[in-house]
Parts: sequence; C-alpha cells; structure tokens
Amino acid sequence: MGKLMLLILVMYILVFGLISLNLFIEFKLSNYRHASKQTFLQIFFNKGSWGEYKIYTILEGIKGEKQLLTNLYLPKKDGSTTEIDLVMITKAGFFVIESKNYGGWIFGNEASRYWTQSFPNKKKGKFLNPIWQNKGHIKALQEILCITDESLIHSIIVFSNKCELKKITVKSSNVKVIKRNRLKHTLKKRFVDTNPKLSSEEIKRYAQALKHFVHADEETKLLHNERIKEKLSR
Repeated sequence: MGKLMLLILVMYILVFGLISLNLFIEFKLSNYRHASKQTFLQIFFNKGSWGEYKIYTILEGIKGEKQLLTNLYLPKKDGSTTEIDLVMITKAGFFVIESKNYGGWIFGNEASRYWTQSFPNKKKGKFLNPIWQNKGHIKALQEILCITDESLIHSIIVFSNKCELKKITVKSSNVKVIKRNRLKHTLKKRFVDTNPKLSSEEIKRYAQALKHFVHADEETKLLHNERIKEKLSR
C-alpha cells in the first residue's frame, strides 16, 4: 500500500511538473512579462494577475494592427488614481477591459451598484458593479486623451471560464459582459462590424501617451489600494 501511494505521489508530481512547464513556456513566449514586468511566479500565484495574463494572450492572438497595454494607473481630477486592467487600441477604437477572475454563479444588472456571486453551497457575496468600475476607468482615459467621441470606446467585462453568467442585464450598446472563452469571437465581430475610426498614426500616438501610466511605482499602487478599501468600507 505504501509503494502504491508513493507511485501515485510521484505520478502527481510529474503531471504537475509537466503542466507547470508548459504554462511557463507559454508565459515566456508571451509579451505579457515585458508589458507587466511581472515574473511567472508572481502571476501564477495571484488569481487576479493570472486572469489578466490569460486575457492578454488572447488579445495577442487577434490579427490586425493593435497596441496592448496592461495595468495602467490613470490620475483622476480628485487626486486619486484608477487602474485599468487592459487596453487594446485598434482602428475600431479603444477596448477597455475589466478582468474578473471569479468562480461561481454571477448575477448582475447594469443599473445596480452591486452584483452577486453565488456558489452551489449557497454561500453568496457581493462585489461592485464592474460596468460602473469600467465606466470610471473610461472617463479617466477620455480626460487624459481628450476623447469626446463615445463611439471610439468599447467597454468589455471579462469573467473567468470557471464561472457561470446566470442573469446579466446590459442595455448599453458599447458594453459587453462575457466569459473569457467568448472574448476572441466578440472582439473579432466588433472589428468586422465597425468601420475604421483610428488611423495607424493615431493608434501609435495614443498608445505612446498611455505608456507613461504603466509600471506604476509601489507607492502609487499602495495609495490606490487604500482608496479602494476606503470606498468599500463606506
């Protein structure tokens, strides 16, 4: 019995090692490590970062001219900052993406302040409406880049494949709430259905302007997280 358990343990370690090696190779091939300046171990053991990384790899695989940026800390008029998970700039405009690497069943309405996460064991939790969150991100983005044309902005809320979007009510045409496995299809459809709105030069210029807000220092991140905690405690 002891030998059998040892064999099972060895097999488990081998399988885990092979899976980890494959994930590490994928990570090294992606530009995410340069864009985020995070190591494999940093994202592997952080659920939020892992979700953003998986989204980034999908965006990388979409053909066409584009600029990708991740983890932007944009200043707001009140002196605080807002963090955008990912931005993809294409000829169709700006795709501002909010990543939610959640499990369970998700219920939400665009008009409600809070959404609900529910599990089969009947445990429930509430979280801030991600559409509202992304709206704040988009407002800061528009102010910094002096963008007034709303048709240039696409708000995309991306949930993990582990969850089930049970009842999501969205009325705004420029907002999509999807699971990660629908992201590529959703964005490709937007490219096809949307006439070009930005030139190659504009894409590069906007991306260059936003690069000043990536790779924030630890003090900026700490202050941002403290502001978030304050809001949640009200």
